[in-house]
Amino acid sequence: MHTLGRRGLYTVLFLLMWLLPVLACNAPGRLVRPNSGFTAEDLRQTVEAMPRPATLTPAPGSTPNGSPAAILVLDQAPTPFPTAPGSLYQYETRSGDTLVALARRFGVDAGQIFSQSLLPDQGFLPAGTFLTIPDRVGQVSPAKLILPDSELVYSPTAMDFDVQGFVDSASGFLAEYREVLKDKKSLTGAQIIQRVADELSVNPRLLLAILEIRSGWVFEHPPGAGQVRYPLGFEIAGREGLFEEVRIAATQLNLAYYGWREGSFQTIHFQDGGTIRLNPTLNAGTVAVMHLFTLFSKSQQWVDDVYGPVGFAVRYRGMFGEPWMRDATIGALLPGDLAQPALELPFRPGEAWALTAGPHNAWNAGTPLGALDFAPIIAEEPCAVSYRWVTASAQGIIVRAVDNAVALDLDGDGYEGTGWVVVYYHIAEQGMVQEGAHVSLDDKLGHPSCEGGQTTGTHVHVSRKFNGEWLSADGPVPFVLSGWRAVAGERIYAGQLVKGEQVVTADPSGRSGSTIRR
Repeated sequence: MHTLGRRGLYTVLFLLMWLLPVLACNAPGRLVRPNSGFTAEDLRQTVEAMPRPATLTPAPGSTPNGSPAAILVLDQAPTPFPTAPGSLYQYETRSGDTLVALARRFGVDAGQIFSQSLLPDQGFLPAGTFLTIPDRVGQVSPAKLILPDSELVYSPTAMDFDVQGFVDSASGFLAEYREVLKDKKSLTGAQIIQRVADELSVNPRLLLAILEIRSGWVFEHPPGAGQVRYPLGFEIAGREGLFEEVRIAATQLNLAYYGWREGSFQTIHFQDGGTIRLNPTLNAGTVAVMHLFTLFSKSQQWVDDVYGPVGFAVRYRGMFGEPWMRDATIGALLPGDLAQPALELPFRPGEAWALTAGPHNAWNAGTPLGALDFAPIIAEEPCAVSYRWVTASAQGIIVRAVDNAVALDLDGDGYEGTGWVVVYYHIAEQGMVQEGAHVSLDDKLGHPSCEGGQTTGTHVHVSRKFNGEWLSADGPVPFVLSGWRAVAGERIYAGQLVKGEQVVTADPSGRSGSTIRR
């Protein structure tokens, strides 16, 4: 098993991320086949030299996600060629692209992105739209796709994937692993993978692949595995064990994935000090995997670990089959015309609650600023389990009700990774709705509390997912509750709810101005 170098640097990195507490809330197509002669060694030399990118020509006949419809030879990569100054990218939009994010990734103003189709200023761009964009980014990584977005998030492609069944059939050390978590719950290896996948909405196939590559625990029984405290090799003091290690990996994947989505994550950094500006035509799932492996590998080894004949892409396909073919079956992960269904504030009509936090992390550091916090305005102790009820924002099925989280599935198929899902957190265990329950608008889900994560007072934390992907509260599809639209502030947890000329401003103390009545 590999171990991380420069441990002090990465300890600081992860401790800083940990200080953004897990829900620390406030209270009151057709594939362009690669050059068959291009090898991992060629790519290694490319990483060293980093020539300018080729002028990229979009491939007609892409799938709705903008992903290849044919099988990619994953241990090969396309050769980048120098281009003349002033060259142009010909880019075909993918599901989840926005004009703002593309402008950031390509380093241009939105007005410099041209299309024969009318481009919306707000919302997601329709997948398959052809754009002409000036080349302003200079030297970038190869445009090699590794993983579809749908295999990064806990999406419809994993709808029929049985984590427990896979782990049992693999018969490795993971099948016999058990760990007692900090909340005193004892979980098996498969249950740990499932819990992290559920909570962070990261595809369990991906988590299993990373664990197998880093430790061999899925299919093998490595000598001394029972004494290994850091199976992935992050080695962060105080975060020993499989659960913490896998959660760190999922957090880092989300950090790059959602950063790429919004255009803020543009460069990967290696342990040995090297950096690469990412090719702006990559997809978010590929960027997330590329980033994760920089935490394990120096620049030279990274090429083999990601692209080599026994690297991530090849081993992932060996474990789970061709991901692009699964991706091609689900349609657009985030359709261009995506609109939120009607949702109501998560408490009873007539009650007054406080907006104690504006847009902040949907789950933990790495997820987008997709959550809002509400606290009941009543005379109770700061962290008492309130007698008030959190209520269903719409009709649906409770697909998860455990560890102080309730996931309400709105499309009624009983699967959290498809369609719209509303997630409520800090729900007290006592009185919490049961998994599998069919609920109507305003049905009781449980009591707001301080239970779960880290919090300074009783409240409920509410966020949304679509097809397993966390959505920003003030993003392409705004969070709207009872007609109140979320508006982000200048900093995390700040912000407002706006309805016509009415404005409610987030305040952690629940002072005047933060009160909202349904």
